[in-house]
Amino acid sequence: MTTPASHLMTSLRSGNATAPRLTWYGPDSERVELSGRVLDNWVAKTSNLLQDELDAAPGMRLKLDLPAHWKSMVWALAAWQVGLETVLDGADADFLVTAATDPVEGRYDAVIAVALPALAMRWPGTLPAGWVDYAAEVRSHGDVFMAHAEPDPAACAIRAGGGGVHSQAGLLEGFALPHEDGARIHLAAGDGLEGALAGALGAWQRDGSVVLTAPEVELTDHLLATERIHGN
Repeated sequence: MTTPASHLMTSLRSGNATAPRLTWYGPDSERVELSGRVLDNWVAKTSNLLQDELDAAPGMRLKLDLPAHWKSMVWALAAWQVGLETVLDGADADFLVTAATDPVEGRYDAVIAVALPALAMRWPGTLPAGWVDYAAEVRSHGDVFMAHAEPDPAACAIRAGGGGVHSQAGLLEGFALPHEDGARIHLAAGDGLEGALAGALGAWQRDGSVVLTAPEVELTDHLLATERIHGN
């Protein structure tokens, strides 16, 4: 049995797969636009890195120590596609995905460093011994994901703020925020990763798209008009 996350990735890479699905405005005038096909490609490569290189399996836990960003959305989608539980707080986890090289508390099967600039081909500097450089490793993995084991639909996908627990099967119905069909919505990264993920999932499952802006980016009338942001 496939999970809603897997069905979502199938829908993003089929149909109108060249339409924008995730647009990111970051610092220093950075703009990244991912079509459904390109987003699925990033998620597939990341899923394959998890499964084939890091031996991730359904039911394991992945801590996302990242800000709201297009790469953190890729990681969350990949984790759900593999069948992992995404951890956004200080709870224990099997894997840590981080954009910092601060000393790590706790034990992890693997620590993955994510360089956030879009054009980064590797981590800018020296990583602690044993850490995985996401930018340097992800491109070598396959563009198509084939799961070694099917996720358990009843297993936890994410523990949301306030204690809400959402299963793999209920991710799109319980955690995702409702949006109009085909809406192109704006999400502010400064509002946090959990809200960005819930908003994006709700838009994508209704054939919509997302514009995510970093806290440094001013949401001007020109940007709203250029990106054709509408809906709620």
